Amino acid sequence: MTIWAGMDSFREQDRQQRITLLVILGLGSLMLWHTPFGALLLYPFTILTTWFHEMGHGIAAILMGERFDHLLIYPDGSGVAMSEVSPTRNVVQDAIISAGGPIGPGLAGAALIASSRTLRGTRIALAVLGATLLVSTAVWVRSLTGLIVLPLTGLAILAIANRANADQQRFAIQLLGVQAAISVWSQTGYLFTEGGTIGGYAQISDTAAIEQALLLPYWFWGVVLSIANIALLWWSLRFAFRR
Repeated sequence: MTIWAGMDSFREQDRQQRITLLVILGLGSLMLWHTPFGALLLYPFTILTTWFHEMGHGIAAILMGERFDHLLIYPDGSGVAMSEVSPTRNVVQDAIISAGGPIGPGLAGAALIASSRTLRGTRIALAVLGATLLVSTAVWVRSLTGLIVLPLTGLAILAIANRANADQQRFAIQLLGVQAAISVWSQTGYLFTEGGTIGGYAQISDTAAIEQALLLPYWFWGVVLSIANIALLWWSLRFAFRR
């Protein structure tokens, strides 16, 4: 009995250390993203999180019965998803498509982290993510930055799925999941602004677009989306490391 108790204690300590490391890396990434050196160091992650965001808009458009045409990712890490929408769509559909960008990475990140609960789930998630990057680039991406960075990232993830050991695979999918989940805060105040410049053109923010559809102020939707993303991250970490 003493031996098993000791093993359980070790496993619990290991789980706590892993969660702590992921939280530290996540918070460290957020701080680094706001420094010139950090932005350069994390550039592949920046492009990947932009992809998560814009694919969130695109998939939301598809789910709302609209046509996702293409997405653009610019060298500065910003991006835009272009969809053909019906004039008969309603305000709820507009709000869901707008919310797809901020909540999409959180959903994807939670799914990636949750998959790490088992080795089989980890390997499947890595393979699916790598393949999805390659396929989506061929189908939807129409910018040079995306055409270069996304396939290279997809191939790197597939290499991890095929060649890395179990611990490396689990850590990789958890790190990717955390980066996706926190990416909504990678740009200072993104959820709490009315708009900005993307690709040289003035654009309203996603939360401002939700405000136009559902009336409540953009900062309210920023709070709602922030709470939703935090809840998804918390749930996925709890699920992945649950005994």
